[in-house]
Amino acid sequence: MKQFLKSLLILLLTLSCGNGYAQLQGQAKIDSLLKELPRQKEDTNKVKVLNALSYSYRNINPDEGLKYGQQDSDLAAKLDWKKGIADADNALGLNYQGKSGYTKALAYFSEALKKDEELDNKKGIPYVLGNIGLVYHYLGDYPKALEYDFKALKMQEEIGNKNGIALVSGNIGMVYMDQGDYPKALEYDFKAVKVDEDIGDKPGIAGITCNIGIVYNIQNDYPKALEYYFKALKIDEEIGDKQYMANVTGNIGNVYEARNNHTMAIEYFQKSLKMAQDLGNKYAAAANLINIGNTYIAIVKDTAAKMSPKAAGADIVTGAAELSVNKYQPTGFIPTGWAALLAGAIDYLQRGLAICKEIKALDYMQGCYEGLSDAYKLKGDYKLAMEYADDGKVIKDSVFSEANKEKIAKMEKAREQYGDSLKAVAAQRVADIKAQHRRNYEYIGAGVIVLLLGFTFLVTRNNKLLSKERKRSDNLLLNILPEEVADQLKDTGKSAAKQFDDVTVLFTDFVNFTEAGERMGPQALIEELDNCFKKFDEITGKYNVEKIKTIGDAYLAVAGLPAADPKHAENTVRAAIDINAFMQDRVAKLGNSTFEIRIGIHSGSVVAGIVGVKKFAYDIWGDTVNTAARMEQNSEAGKINISQTTYELVKDKFTCEYRGEIDAKGKGQMKMYFIVSHSFSEG
Repeated sequence: MKQFLKSLLILLLTLSCGNGYAQLQGQAKIDSLLKELPRQKEDTNKVKVLNALSYSYRNINPDEGLKYGQQDSDLAAKLDWKKGIADADNALGLNYQGKSGYTKALAYFSEALKKDEELDNKKGIPYVLGNIGLVYHYLGDYPKALEYDFKALKMQEEIGNKNGIALVSGNIGMVYMDQGDYPKALEYDFKAVKVDEDIGDKPGIAGITCNIGIVYNIQNDYPKALEYYFKALKIDEEIGDKQYMANVTGNIGNVYEARNNHTMAIEYFQKSLKMAQDLGNKYAAAANLINIGNTYIAIVKDTAAKMSPKAAGADIVTGAAELSVNKYQPTGFIPTGWAALLAGAIDYLQRGLAICKEIKALDYMQGCYEGLSDAYKLKGDYKLAMEYADDGKVIKDSVFSEANKEKIAKMEKAREQYGDSLKAVAAQRVADIKAQHRRNYEYIGAGVIVLLLGFTFLVTRNNKLLSKERKRSDNLLLNILPEEVADQLKDTGKSAAKQFDDVTVLFTDFVNFTEAGERMGPQALIEELDNCFKKFDEITGKYNVEKIKTIGDAYLAVAGLPAADPKHAENTVRAAIDINAFMQDRVAKLGNSTFEIRIGIHSGSVVAGIVGVKKFAYDIWGDTVNTAARMEQNSEAGKINISQTTYELVKDKFTCEYRGEIDAKGKGQMKMYFIVSHSFSEG
């Protein structure tokens, strides 16, 4: 978990078209603008103030930024001021970008660009081009990001706008950094710093100097990283830019944590946290809370390793061992003793989690859940550890946000290119076979009859070889993808993500899996998992239920896709009954050498599609998946727990026991039922 949120504090520089307020910084700028706003008449000056407010909130509170951006847009439209409308679109795009709403961000930036081009606004156009480049950067489409950035840089150089040259050069450096081209990254970063020094732009110097520190940090050149971070921090302190002070301070904490200097790491995380809280920057506050919590956990693990190398990472925080850690006496505000450290870790992570839920920061939430799982595991509370681990898996496997829709769209494009490469490989294979034919033809000189016989033999042999290879490829695809999806991928090179409204999702999980692992040993554990999951595959195949994946000891499957199935709920319950019966029989025979199982089922809608291009996998997303996971978590050993929705679909086929309304984490009170009958009408 170390340095989990380092990327939070990377400084990608968003670009403003400039409206007279650009030199003010941070909260001081916002406070000044809020005082100024009531004094303005309904004219272009008020539009500028609203625009500056929207821009200033983009990193601190994008929702507030959208509010003022919309007021800005409405007033500019009322005044029919096209430049004001273009600037408002740019500000709205920046705030949607801050919320990871990349589709809307691109839409607003495109509108701003269109209006600026109509106005021939040579200063505004390159700024908007740079912002479009930033969106593609966030999406990971680096070639597209560089395309827009270099267009912007060329225009900024043509008009001699040194401020713009520095900003875009810095962002080009960040793209190269994310591509792993560190020499190029530093080349453009140092170019940006030189331009900023020429014009005396201290905020720009500080921002790019921090980015240079990040490049060195990524390369594990920690002395250089600290050198540039402290340079940036000094400039930020001189100009009073608390927002960037908070960012750089957090980055310094990450360097110390990477060097296992936990005391200094927490000191800087705490400083960054206080500044973020003072600024009302919830994203940075959440990041620092999580980093502090995870650093406390790292202290426990490192101390355990020093006491006993064999104990590193083991669940040993009990009894006398608890007292031994008091030999480790950190200074400052780090508590001593494992109990205090873990209590502190849990407190910080819970506080971070509360903010993450408020701002809907799913990636940060995942880090919270993983940290909490680690903390409770070290405490010996395996039940809570597993619950938080499950929560982390649900967040990770069910990300269903606009940002991920963007990524899915990008994957579609990549898969199309991948499909082209598949066709190219197939064409090359045919060409190779033909070349082999020609070579074999040259080897035969014994006469026309022998030639014809030999050629026929070779064609037949190679056709069989090609057929065999194609069959192997088809079988491999069918082993990881549904048949319909595999056929689409072979025919067109792509398979679009689709929504399926009538499906049933099955989740299984083994009870006390961690204890079973300790009891059985790793080799026996893996062998038993393999035996169980092979049988689950056989059972789900029997009932036309599509296996999606295994997640550790959990098994996820769904009925009703990619082909619709009117009996999706019934077939899923049938499969669950067989799986449960198989495991109960296995427990009776093997005892502690196997596991008890919990099963949960829920029906609803999901989005399904292929994730990734390399080692791709078919996956499903949506609230139905989350709810099925909650059904499993609230089930019992040897029981099948279904939701009210699934119950309504199968109540005429199975005998069910109403359990009442049960509190499901994150869902509130939900009606649940146990399947109690193992026989049903075929109706």
